[in-house]
Amino acid sequence: MHEEAMLQDLRRKLVEVTAREAAPRVVRVRLWLGALSHVSEEQLRREWPRIVDGTPAESAALDLTTSRDFEDPRAQGLVLVSLDVEESGSTNER
Repeated sequence: MHEEAMLQDLRRKLVEVTAREAAPRVVRVRLWLGALSHVSEEQLRREWPRIVDGTPAESAALDLTTSRDFEDPRAQGLVLVSLDVEESGSTNER
């Protein structure tokens, strides 16, 4: 299932970025969803708790932008735009 592979890749990226940045907690995740993506906005929102379960993004808010541009070169993708991480009592965007 292509959708599941995309969601697992998103989880892997979240874990990878937070480990690289030594981010103990992610407070917000911004994603861009392509118009031809195999994942719907509803599916992504429904699966979000499972995707982030056990990661530093476990309690993170999801900001999702859904494109309607079928000609965008990223139209089939799901893009991790940015993370807001909590560092020693402050929040920083990555």
